[in-house]
Amino acid sequence: MSIYKQYCRETVDEKGRLQHIELDYPENFNFGYDVVDAQAQLEPDKRAMVWCNVEGDEKQFTFADISRESNRMANVLKDAGIGRGDKVMLVLKRHYEYWFAAIALHKLGAVMIPATHMLTVSDFVYRIKAAGVKAFICTPQNEVPEKISAALDKAGMSALLWTVQQDVPGFDNMTKAMESASDTLERMPTLATDPMMLYFTSGTTGLPKGVIHEFAYPLAHIVTAKYWHRAEENGLHFTVAETGWAKASWGKLYGQWLIGCAVMVYDFDNFDPKQLTGVINRYGVTSFCAPPTVYRYLVRKGIPAMPSLKHATTAGEMLAPEVFRKFKERTGLSLCEGYGQTETTLLMANLEGDEPVEGSMGTPSPYYNIQLRGKDGQQVPVGEIGEVVIVPDASGRRPGIFTAYLDNEEQYKYVWRDGVYHTGDAAWMDESGHYWFHGRFDDIIKTGGFRVGPYEIENVLMQHPAVVECSVIGVPDPLRGQAIKAVIVPGTDHTPTPELEKEIKTFCNEKLAEYKWIRLVEFVSEMPKTISGKIRKTVLRAQA
Repeated sequence: MSIYKQYCRETVDEKGRLQHIELDYPENFNFGYDVVDAQAQLEPDKRAMVWCNVEGDEKQFTFADISRESNRMANVLKDAGIGRGDKVMLVLKRHYEYWFAAIALHKLGAVMIPATHMLTVSDFVYRIKAAGVKAFICTPQNEVPEKISAALDKAGMSALLWTVQQDVPGFDNMTKAMESASDTLERMPTLATDPMMLYFTSGTTGLPKGVIHEFAYPLAHIVTAKYWHRAEENGLHFTVAETGWAKASWGKLYGQWLIGCAVMVYDFDNFDPKQLTGVINRYGVTSFCAPPTVYRYLVRKGIPAMPSLKHATTAGEMLAPEVFRKFKERTGLSLCEGYGQTETTLLMANLEGDEPVEGSMGTPSPYYNIQLRGKDGQQVPVGEIGEVVIVPDASGRRPGIFTAYLDNEEQYKYVWRDGVYHTGDAAWMDESGHYWFHGRFDDIIKTGGFRVGPYEIENVLMQHPAVVECSVIGVPDPLRGQAIKAVIVPGTDHTPTPELEKEIKTFCNEKLAEYKWIRLVEFVSEMPKTISGKIRKTVLRAQA
């Protein structure tokens, strides 16, 4: 049975297109108790997750398993002093313990902070200080425990520390601790409006912003899973995303479990298209979602038959028409694009019941009131470019839209200026009502499925003695969508050479998480600037 029907009222037409949806939930809604535990009581043997890794290990978990293991972890955390409102960072890659941890934290009313293992020590320092992290649960791999320990030392702070699966000096072993913990848990008091999750997302100026979502947030992903991913009751959905990114919330947990679909998790480090398609075929994946980078590689390397696959989706950046065509030729499936932000859930997509339009973001989700507005705040005519904005309903609330930026009320007010939420994304609408992405009004770089703020890289570049001035932009790249390029004005005592380029790249990339690596460097004598002295990135991009 699909739990989601208890929490929404939906209207669809004869083609299955969603016309209207309204959420209906109690003031104490909690995904851990009201979805996971409820599903475990209704159908304890219902499949929730299929997990495998590169080494060939595999596990399958029912909802009863998830309920029981999350209770055990919640008891370990509770006994250590973790409770409502405490911030706990999860750096668990694609380990199955992430799902235990997420549900355990929800049950305790704690705030979950998902983070990628690719973060550097300085990245961790910033997040620890900004959020006041009380505890970590992390992978023992990729030197993550060492980086967290070093970051806490640099920050001059302490935290409760756990790893999973194996012992690490200075960390408690959560896996061992859970073995002796009780698998029952009395319901803790929480509210649907309490902060549930904190994501750090890249900004164009300054360091990453902390995006806060409330406990009602998972319900907004009903549309994501059912009408875009087209995940099925008793099906198996596979989203390619590491748990440190918001895409994991979109495709590896909330909406899928609400509609009674299991999630496929493949624990890997290095992307190999043959391995991904092998997982799809071996386990009978029914729906699949991946960033455009994955589809580009699949098309380049060859797409095998995938008979179990019924639907495929993509999001994150532009995808060449050739990729759409070749994927459909080989599989018979149309790639359905979707669009949203870390601050929101799915805003637009090629939704169920509509014929997918190649290259289009699709049509707005009926869950939101979306408009295109010009600089004057008025709606723009068909065919003209405007900013995508969300108009709130009379209550002013819409679960799925973030509730705050961490300690940044000014920025929150700015994106909510004029009574609407400003996405910062430009688009235009055609005569049929389909939306087409035009670009960012800011300078966020989307590379290989990741969002990167130029400031984070420019800040490191300026530490190199040869760099007098710099600007970081994204330039077209056939595999990544965009590659990160550094435009540099060198000091008068430094001559632009291939050797200097290599030195600067090495200097910066050793300090940056891999997804932020500089791929291209250009030396210039001066930067194009506005009258007020700001570097004109639009000019640099046009010249790239």
